[in-house]
Amino acid sequence: GGDLLEQRVYPMERPSSGEDGEGDSPNETRISLETAAAEADDSVPYIGQRFPTHEAAYELYSGFAKQCGFSIRRHRTEGKDGVGKGLTRRYFVCHRAGNTPAKPFDDGAKQQRNRKSSRCGCQAYLRIGRDAGAGGLEWRVTGFSNHHNHELLRQDEVRFLPAYRIISNSDRDRILVFAKSGISVQQMMRIMELEKCVQPGSLPFTEKDVRNLIHSFRRFELEEESVDLLQMCRNVKEKDPNFKYDFTKDANNCVENIAWSYASSIQSYEVFGDAVVLDTTHRLTSIDMTLGIWIGMNNHGMPCFFSCALLREGNLQSFIWALQVFLNFMNRKAPQTVLTDQNMHLKEAVQKELPNTKHALSIGLIASRFPSWFNAVLGRHYNDWENEFYRLHNMESTMDFDLGWSDMVSCYGLHGNRHIASLFASRKLWASPYLRGHFLAGLAALPGISKIKDFIQRLLSAQTCLSRLIEQVAVVVDYKDQAGEQQIAQQNSENTILKTAAPVEGHAAAVFTPYAFYELQDELVEAAHYAYFHLEGNAFLVRHHTKTDGGCNVTWNQKEELISCSCQMFESSGILCRHALRVLTTLNYFQIPDHYLPVRWHRTQPQPSKSLIGGPDHGRSYERVKALQSMVSVLVSEAGKSEERMDLATQEVSVLLSRIRQQPVVPNVSENR
Repeated sequence: GGDLLEQRVYPMERPSSGEDGEGDSPNETRISLETAAAEADDSVPYIGQRFPTHEAAYELYSGFAKQCGFSIRRHRTEGKDGVGKGLTRRYFVCHRAGNTPAKPFDDGAKQQRNRKSSRCGCQAYLRIGRDAGAGGLEWRVTGFSNHHNHELLRQDEVRFLPAYRIISNSDRDRILVFAKSGISVQQMMRIMELEKCVQPGSLPFTEKDVRNLIHSFRRFELEEESVDLLQMCRNVKEKDPNFKYDFTKDANNCVENIAWSYASSIQSYEVFGDAVVLDTTHRLTSIDMTLGIWIGMNNHGMPCFFSCALLREGNLQSFIWALQVFLNFMNRKAPQTVLTDQNMHLKEAVQKELPNTKHALSIGLIASRFPSWFNAVLGRHYNDWENEFYRLHNMESTMDFDLGWSDMVSCYGLHGNRHIASLFASRKLWASPYLRGHFLAGLAALPGISKIKDFIQRLLSAQTCLSRLIEQVAVVVDYKDQAGEQQIAQQNSENTILKTAAPVEGHAAAVFTPYAFYELQDELVEAAHYAYFHLEGNAFLVRHHTKTDGGCNVTWNQKEELISCSCQMFESSGILCRHALRVLTTLNYFQIPDHYLPVRWHRTQPQPSKSLIGGPDHGRSYERVKALQSMVSVLVSEAGKSEERMDLATQEVSVLLSRIRQQPVVPNVSENR
């Protein structure tokens, strides 16, 4: 094992007076009882071991080092009578040998970054000397030490050393084919893992190696397809004047960053931009740029696209630019909540540009890395662990979450796992118990996460033809809008099934979209299983009828018709919780107070006509339009419950519509000004 080898001093053969033993120390020439064992195993270097070439010696020492837990590099060479007089001696050393001095820089020059070096002066080495009279075997080991002043790596760690991260020619060709097809590096790795039947994270190279390969390939080979992102935006702008885009160029006059949004997306953001996901986890390998996608959730629980950005570098400056441009597109209206990946640069950019926005981590983006993080560690227990993780994620109490997390770590033996430690340290940014009170619009719930993933995959498929990338994204967005409209029409045509006798249920069904209504209906059904206790004044305690302690505190202000619950579900989702509904129904409320019917979940999103905008009676007319739309929604809902009702409604509405058309149209005063 590595620990044994670290302590062992391998035997050093004492050279004869006629051999190249210059400089050999007494310590290096000791003979021990281990010599015979070392010579019996040709995979372990020993003094006197012979090789036909110096490369053969290097290969053996490299294999030995990998088994021990380190890697090697070529050090210096020497000639017998001085440098340049013929190669007679070579040194191979541990990769941590030597020390790296800090880079010098002039006061007037740009300061260079001093990267942290792994070199620590390790003395482990192998020395070979040329032996001309060896009967064809030209090189002989003349010095060897396996003393290390650093910890040796385990076998599951040593493969990540650069010396052992190798991309074979066949893998190289496969990666370049993937790159031209436009799929992400993350997808490439997963496909190759499946093809080779290895566990996630077990390939002999990393994502960074793949990115470096693709980057170097592009430096020497021109793209078959010329990609002019700026011209793409100009072409779309000519067709749609309301299309928005912005960009920056680098010192070589090449597009460095570019972002765009469509008119329909900007309109959607006005209503549904309260909570957004910014996904920056994908990189378009074909053009070597990070793709940032802004997505929200509409009133029917379906993803809606807001904007895209392509960034050459995923650094702080690029993310700051992307956030600034997005706000400009959206008329400087910041979201209440933005969910992102675990990116420190992005976190810093959000803090700087969106100081009043709650920054949270999208569990959907984080969970996409779970297989590579935990599959190999947990093996057949991975699925059970994943189910337990999501159970903890959806808990109500922070205390229960922390206790459950500790039990989960113990149960699955994850003590010391760096990913588990990182997740727990950042739990206040992603775990539901810690995010209560911050509006998320369903983006952090499992159904919402699944829909967002599907939508992003459709957007990523737009890469197949890079010369029309931005137009193709528009097609995907338009397709989703059309599919969404069809789904909405289907939902609205279906009869709403009421499950309780509570009048508030019918009221909610008339106002809310089916998606929002069914969310509230689930809470209303559960409310029947809860008991309430009037404490004093406006305070109530509500808890499940089977429990004798705990529960949630509900406060009711009758004068202002304001209700609040300690679970903060309404603040997080815009849907009243079972605890608040239990109190309202007990107090004989037949309708949900207007404040708890947020416009973003209404069946119809009010769009006042141009004749109403800006007029002196704009506010009053707008409210009348809202009231009329609400009445129509109730009419459609009630009429759809039977054929007789539908016939009656159709007949009466036809008569009413005929009477309305007979009324003269008086122009709005503001139109004539």
